[in-house]
Amino acid sequence: MLIAADKFKGSLTAVEVAERVTAGLRRAAPGVEVESLPVADGGDGTVAAAVAAGFERHEVRVAGPLGHEVTAAFALRGDTAVVEMAEASGLQRLPAGVFAPLTASTYGSGELLRAALDAGARTIVFGVGGSATNDGGAGMLSALGARFLDADGEPVPPGGGGLDGLVTADLSGLDTRFADVDLVLASDVDNPLTGPTGAPAVYGPQKGASPDDVAALDESLAHYAKVLETAIGAKAAQYAAAPGAGAAGGIGYGALVLGARFRPGIEVMLDVLGFASALDRATLVITGEGSLDEQTLHGKAPAGVAAAARAQGREVVAVCGRLALRPEALGRAGIRRAYPLTEIEPDIAKCVSDAGPLLERVAENIGRDFLV
Repeated sequence: MLIAADKFKGSLTAVEVAERVTAGLRRAAPGVEVESLPVADGGDGTVAAAVAAGFERHEVRVAGPLGHEVTAAFALRGDTAVVEMAEASGLQRLPAGVFAPLTASTYGSGELLRAALDAGARTIVFGVGGSATNDGGAGMLSALGARFLDADGEPVPPGGGGLDGLVTADLSGLDTRFADVDLVLASDVDNPLTGPTGAPAVYGPQKGASPDDVAALDESLAHYAKVLETAIGAKAAQYAAAPGAGAAGGIGYGALVLGARFRPGIEVMLDVLGFASALDRATLVITGEGSLDEQTLHGKAPAGVAAAARAQGREVVAVCGRLALRPEALGRAGIRRAYPLTEIEPDIAKCVSDAGPLLERVAENIGRDFLV
């Protein structure tokens, strides 16, 4: 039995999900052998999943999205690091109820990448998602030695809003170690930088951007990419249109400028976490996340786990807080059956507040259905 589930956002971490499912299974089948491999798709929780899989947690003080210092972590095993941009520049780093769509910066994410290099990393999985930012990775690149200057030769203000005054992009000071590093951009979205499906239009409103803010940010990021053409040539436009450029407020674009290669986040993380060998030892796989819905089918962790398990002939069931997929959609994704908390407790608020005990009861039902 392998538990490879993501977090229940706002309720349980991926590690806690695995613990609760294990407890429930053992109520139904006390002797069952259970292996836990908490997973993530590159967004928030990615470092925690790596640490649970045996990576060492490293903490460092970096700039948060508003410039205040925060303690952020990355994970390291050998010369492979897992860096999660949300640790430094995520929405959770903003005060409750506060958004800063025009001014939030990814500078701290660049500091995290630099810390991983200083620790000896030669492969860096850069998980992006859950960001508070819309700066196209300009802050991150600044932390790594780039200079973005206005007409007076002064640094432009932090955040995507300040990029409208950008006149010169000087990348000559970028950390040269990236030339010898395999930087993997791990994301569950493949949006371009700008346009109708770009970072501001699709994700800006989630970060507090008004319609006017969205328009201003889209224009600023397009201008930013145009100025970068002077520094790196036609590649700047190619990167802006590439899948993943719009991830996490455009930090994907900055990563591509650094030389990253884009891969779907869950595929990367399953490789890094050693999912294939764990799958070899399993007969049944339990995956899941807080809400199983249409988004799940487009690069989220449960879909990636189910696809990999199905390819090896393993049966998959899922746990979730809320289920918004029909059985046929689940079947196409490789999930035989889903077990939502709402089957036990219809009140969504109680499902969020009491997710742990409810998940144990759900897992007990799975144990009865598949193990007894």
